[in-house]
Amino acid sequence: MVPIGHYLFLSAALLGIGIVGVVTRRNVIIILMSVELILNAVNINLIAFSRLVGSVEGQIFAIFIITDAAAEAAVGLGIIIAFFRNRETLLGDEMDLMKW
Repeated sequence: MVPIGHYLFLSAALLGIGIVGVVTRRNVIIILMSVELILNAVNINLIAFSRLVGSVEGQIFAIFIITDAAAEAAVGLGIIIAFFRNRETLLGDEMDLMKW
């Protein structure tokens, strides 16, 4: 059986990569992919601690997070496609269409 420290290290690495991707990138698709990495890091933590404790609540929460991530990706990609058709750019700095 793999120790929980390995799962926590993998989760911390995914969280770090995701945060760096959100903070440093300008392309909106890469930002969405980085948010997905952050959500997967949370899922790994939930499942690892769920296995450590011996309950299934963490796995149930992970399933809810997976469905939420899928909905977020679908809506986010729809917004990005609509924005790209209007402005022909995917840079996050130029997405000021919904500002007041």
